[in-house]
Amino acid sequence: MFGAKDQKTTAGMEVSGTNQILTGTTITGDIVCDGNIRIDGTLKGNLTANGKVVIGPSGVIEGELNCQNADISGSVKAKVTVAELLTLKATSKLTGDINTNKLAIEPGANFTGACSMGGIVKDFAKHGAQSEKRTNQEKIA
Repeated sequence: MFGAKDQKTTAGMEVSGTNQILTGTTITGDIVCDGNIRIDGTLKGNLTANGKVVIGPSGVIEGELNCQNADISGSVKAKVTVAELLTLKATSKLTGDINTNKLAIEPGANFTGACSMGGIVKDFAKHGAQSEKRTNQEKIA
C-alpha cells in the first residue's frame, strides 16, 4: 500500500524506503547499509552504503564515505569513494580526497583536497586484494 514502489525482498525480509538520520541526531560510530541513506544530522564515523547517499544541507559527516552514488549538500570532512557519480551541490563543503568515476560540481560548491576520477574505483563491497593489485598494475603500465 504505502511505499510499495520502494520495497525489496532480501532473504525473506521486506526492506522498504530509505534510511534516514534526521536533523538534531548525532551518531558516533560506523554505519553499513545495503540500500540508500539520507543524512540530515551528524555522523562521526565511517559510512558504507551499497546504494545512494544523500547528505542534506544540515548534514555533516566526519570519517570515510564509501557508496555507489552520492549527492552532497552539507558538510563532509572525509575520504570519499564513490563507484559511479558524485554530485557536489552549491551548498556543499567537502574537505578530503575524492576517488570517483564521475564528478559533478555545481557553482558555489566548496571542495578542498585531491581528486582521482575516471579510473577503476575500488569496489568497497569486496575488500579483495585483486582489485587493489589490479589498480597498482595499471599505475605501473
